[in-house]
Amino acid sequence: MEKKYFSTESVTEGHPDKVCDCISDSVLDAIYAVDPMARVACETTATTDFVMVMGEVTTTADIDVEATVRNAVAKIGYNKPEYGFNASTFTFVNRIHTQSPDIAMGVDKCLEAKTGAQSDKYDVGAGDQGMMFGYASDETENLMPMGYVIATNMAKKLTEVRKNGTLTYLRPDGKTQVTIEYEGDKPVRLENIVVSTQHDPDVSLEQIRHDIIEYVIKPVVPAGFIDDKTEIFVNPTGRFVIGGPQGDSGLTGRKIIVDTYGGYSRHGGGAFSGMDPTKVDRSACYAARYCAKNVVAAGLAKKCEVQVSYAIGVAKPLCVSVNTFGTGTIPDEKIAELLRETVDLRPAAIIDYFGLRNPIYAPLSAYCHFGREELGVKWESRDIADTLKQKAMIWQIVSDVMKNQA
Repeated sequence: MEKKYFSTESVTEGHPDKVCDCISDSVLDAIYAVDPMARVACETTATTDFVMVMGEVTTTADIDVEATVRNAVAKIGYNKPEYGFNASTFTFVNRIHTQSPDIAMGVDKCLEAKTGAQSDKYDVGAGDQGMMFGYASDETENLMPMGYVIATNMAKKLTEVRKNGTLTYLRPDGKTQVTIEYEGDKPVRLENIVVSTQHDPDVSLEQIRHDIIEYVIKPVVPAGFIDDKTEIFVNPTGRFVIGGPQGDSGLTGRKIIVDTYGGYSRHGGGAFSGMDPTKVDRSACYAARYCAKNVVAAGLAKKCEVQVSYAIGVAKPLCVSVNTFGTGTIPDEKIAELLRETVDLRPAAIIDYFGLRNPIYAPLSAYCHFGREELGVKWESRDIADTLKQKAMIWQIVSDVMKNQA
């Protein structure tokens, strides 16, 4: 079979951009714990001992934003002066203001309701225009791409061995990357592995390399995926003491590929963290993943990408399209039709069905928003797989009968 290679990466929760994502989602969670109908678009930027939150929030909740931010940073592990970014001492600036009434007007009541074409509890318009993508693949048990699962699990493991005391010299910042070899569409081995981890200044590169291979790489990589040709790079620059927001400024929404599928699927460009679910950049991406995952779980394709698109203030999606990359058991356009009749993709329906007005977001701010079955998020359920399978079977039977009659 043809050999192909694909590289994908992940980062730890201590990466400066992920710190900002966590802060923004922690603010959203704190507000939603009090006011589930709030409108929130919270952005964060961070650098050496400095954090600023900004954006638009309309809410009845009166939360302590600064305490929420400092608690989020402390939980990540930036709590020592030598890190150059300390939860107790950084300068904090709050630049949050209320949402534009022009945007609120379109979201409060959708165009369909205003024109009399629709009137029900889901007459809420999309919070913005744009296109969103969801993806699933049968390469792994959680129907995520194999390479990205490995990279993400290594990033998780870096944090785990830091926090549980296995490797006390590790600091919060870190990145992982793998290049996976495919034979046809089957992942078979790792061509190379890269792990870069922040560390205390008094530990040798040799010690770090040994420990990362033993405690991070080996426990995570599936058996047989490392061979004598696999290259392993640990801290290839030789030193990574200065990191986090001290080493590089952070910004919410700058790790959108890490948040989704590691580059295996297309991306509409919108970020998730800090955004309430009336922003379809977030909620519709969750719904698109749900659709794609159930298509693969139903056995209708080995891999599936679903695109949806919206206009601001309009509830009904403008487009629902499917690409199974030649692996579908029925035509892609028929799968799209089945999804349109099975799943209500209006923003308010998505919010209601997935329970998106709950404070569930901070745990999603690192290590991907998808494949997180351990968090019990509804968009990772497979509850319509049987329905899709049955509908596809009926369509196939009817189609075959019609062909025979012709």
